[in-house]
Amino acid sequence: MDPLKEKFKKKATALYAESKALLKEHGDKVVGEVTLTQVFGGMRGVKSMVWDPSQLDANEGIRFRGYNIPQLRELLPKADGDKEPLPEGLFWLMLVGELPTKEQVDWLTDEWEKRAEVPAHTFAALDALSPDTHPMTQFSMAIVSMQSESVFAKRYAEGMSKTDYWDATYEDAMNLIAKLPRVAAYIYRRTFHGGNHIEPDTSLDWAANFAHMLGMKNKDFMSLMRLYLTIHADHEGGNASAHSVHLTGSTLSDSYYALASGMNALAGPLHGLANQEVIKWIFEMCEQLGTTKPTKEQIADYVNQTLAARKVIPGYGHAVLREPDPRFTAQKVFAEEYIKDDDYVNIVWNMFDVVPGILGALGKVKNPNPNVDAHSGALLVHYGLKEYSFYTVLFGVSRALGVLSALVWSRAMGFPLERPKSVTTDWVKEFIAKQ
Repeated sequence: MDPLKEKFKKKATALYAESKALLKEHGDKVVGEVTLTQVFGGMRGVKSMVWDPSQLDANEGIRFRGYNIPQLRELLPKADGDKEPLPEGLFWLMLVGELPTKEQVDWLTDEWEKRAEVPAHTFAALDALSPDTHPMTQFSMAIVSMQSESVFAKRYAEGMSKTDYWDATYEDAMNLIAKLPRVAAYIYRRTFHGGNHIEPDTSLDWAANFAHMLGMKNKDFMSLMRLYLTIHADHEGGNASAHSVHLTGSTLSDSYYALASGMNALAGPLHGLANQEVIKWIFEMCEQLGTTKPTKEQIADYVNQTLAARKVIPGYGHAVLREPDPRFTAQKVFAEEYIKDDDYVNIVWNMFDVVPGILGALGKVKNPNPNVDAHSGALLVHYGLKEYSFYTVLFGVSRALGVLSALVWSRAMGFPLERPKSVTTDWVKEFIAKQ
């Protein structure tokens, strides 16, 4: 048994026993009440699932196993000569709740390299699609096409014991994460670079190799990818993509089906697609104004025009957060060190000075501050990755780290099929009448 799986088994066995004892003694305790607003409003804020890899606080932002993003940037192992954390280290932390050593991260990098070969039929399936197919459609289809490789599906068909569900899911999660950068890079190169593909460089870490296969040789871009793939990895279990993976996985669909469902949710404009909408909005503003150096006054005028047209300002606001997103701040810190004179980066910073005040004055926006999507596009554009329809695929490669580690835990804990109760509008009217 590999060292990460062995460590996970030890922790999962202990937590499973602890949780069973906790439920036996306290299972009838009430943890919250549901209002009609929540019933009609997308179950906002309803506490109804356990998700251990990360937790989101409205004011402090995301914490991964208790560590915030500045702490992760300091404490997680790094590539030689780099300041940004290796995402392999975050996966280790999310899976077993311990900060890994550099040796453990190096082992995980090597392990993913061994598992990274993509089946030929997946490339064939992608090549059968028009290059004009949206990159997220291609990404979802590629993930489903690899389902033929599922260890869980094979072992379940053979009559696997329930106590081994986590083991097979772990294998699928490791295999999928290992393959995703190659798949994503293949989609990028066939869609935007005429199918001129770049073979992997196994001397590089997971994120740097991804950058290499995209065609980005700049060392600073490799550093950006390490940061990007770390900070986008998880955002607790209630967001649409994470919850989709959890829900699909609760049916005992394997990791490939579950992850594909999560990526389909991520592709929505109210979720992960927002990262392409931000830079598109900025490009359109610059085109209308005829400059990439707009003043704050010009930005404010364009923001007001957008709002007057009954459109949202992409990259601002969040369903949970009530303060600026720490993931935005982490990217800002990166930009301040490497590319502070970039025009688009300065637009993002000027928007940060302008937009919250305008949105706050409306009196309707609970959080007028920027989220993670507000900054990422400007960074990617600077290094030459200007094809913004691909940005959500980058997000998806990262998000797989969190949702798949949580799926392994779901199987280890024996979480049941998720099946909430729905009601009709007539039921609601009758309920109110009885009050």
